[in-house]
Amino acid sequence: MRKDIAQQFGHLYEPFKALLICRNPVKKDIYVQSFDFDPNGRPINAHPLSLQESMAFARALDTSEDLQTGFLDPVGLLPKNVLYINRGHNAFVLWQTPAQKVRLLFKDTLSIPSGEANIPPMIWKAQRGTLQVYALYADTPAELHTNLYKTPYFNVYEDGKVCLGTVSIQIPKDCCLEAFIRLWETYFFNSFFSHTLGGGSPVKGNIVQLWQSLVNTGEPFPLDKLIPIKLTLKDLIK
Repeated sequence: MRKDIAQQFGHLYEPFKALLICRNPVKKDIYVQSFDFDPNGRPINAHPLSLQESMAFARALDTSEDLQTGFLDPVGLLPKNVLYINRGHNAFVLWQTPAQKVRLLFKDTLSIPSGEANIPPMIWKAQRGTLQVYALYADTPAELHTNLYKTPYFNVYEDGKVCLGTVSIQIPKDCCLEAFIRLWETYFFNSFFSHTLGGGSPVKGNIVQLWQSLVNTGEPFPLDKLIPIKLTLKDLIK
């Protein structure tokens, strides 16, 4: 015979957080408001659900191995260049890097010397075993409706996915957020660029001549060579 224990709930559990989920019926946008509770059990301190609260809530609901091992947990404060973190199923991170000078490696068959070159601002989206990269036209903080551009590199498909070739990707199960980002940037720039993918050039004009003019010359990257794509940052958050 089943026993009714509803009368015990007040002694065993106390309310400490309430979430109110609101939806715009036109735009279909979701807004989540969080409430704390006072000692008398009344909701107080209404405020937008913070990232820290979201992550704590996800940990309580998700018993996946990634969450149990602290995968993608930041060591300190959330890095300023991190745009979005999904720590649920198929966890991924979105982050931004500025225009900068990096060392690039090219296969000898391309007739491009390996060396340092200026590159455009970039958007990165990475899971444990996959990477997508995009370029930005302006070196300013990206927003949801920021337009994305093809990255001007070899070994990248038209949709931004990177062909990793023979690169051995080793992301630890307990990899923290900062190490995760650092590893993916290292994997990308420390692999040899070898060929274009998708049947066309990822830049306006000849990609080989472009990099021949940039490597070891100190010339700034010509942003007018970037090709826009029909994606915004918001399209990557799914």
